[in-house]
Amino acid sequence: MHATSIVNAFRVTTLFCVATLSMCSVGCGKKSQPNTETPAGAPAQPSSTSAQPAAPVAPTGPVPSFSAANKVGLYAYPGKGQSHDQQLIDEFDCYNSAQQQTGVNADAPPPQPPSSADVQAAQAQAADAAPQQKGGRARGAARGAVGGAVVGGIAGNAGTGAAVGATVGTVRGGRQQRKANAAAKDQAAAQGGAQVQQQYQSQKAAYDQQMNTFKRAFSACMDARGYSVK
Repeated sequence: MHATSIVNAFRVTTLFCVATLSMCSVGCGKKSQPNTETPAGAPAQPSSTSAQPAAPVAPTGPVPSFSAANKVGLYAYPGKGQSHDQQLIDEFDCYNSAQQQTGVNADAPPPQPPSSADVQAAQAQAADAAPQQKGGRARGAARGAVGGAVVGGIAGNAGTGAAVGATVGTVRGGRQQRKANAAAKDQAAAQGGAQVQQQYQSQKAAYDQQMNTFKRAFSACMDARGYSVK
């Protein structure tokens, strides 16, 4: 009986040791494994494989030294992240394309308004070309002679009255003729100056219409390339 108790006690001790060794092995294995879980509430770490920003695209051709949009009074804004150099290239290409499509030479300067010297020259030329009355003195003399003769006849000397009337009529006729001719010159001069201004306004309107057509073609080309033009 005593021997049986000893054997049973030995078995129990052996089982206890085996269980203890098994638990130690499991615990050590868990400690040796790295903790890859992110604690709750902790910020996410950036992934080394996240997408990097794309590098700027190299210009597709020689870069112009000026902005073609600014040259015609427009402003272009890139809508697809185009670089400044690429924008200058696109503006130059659309500038040439708009000229070919519209036939408008955008490099041509606008018409200049007439200077005061130009207006004065036009006025003087028109005044010189104004029609002038002639024969006013003769007509005045004839009318004066008739009237003088009537008056002279009443006074008993028709011949003297006619002579005096003719002299007065000549002076009066000449004065009226000069007055009429001066008025004609003034009117012609005013018309000549107005005509110069009207010619400029007509040329300016035609130029503005051509440039508006050019700007629409330029803007359409830039819009197709991803720019906003104002």
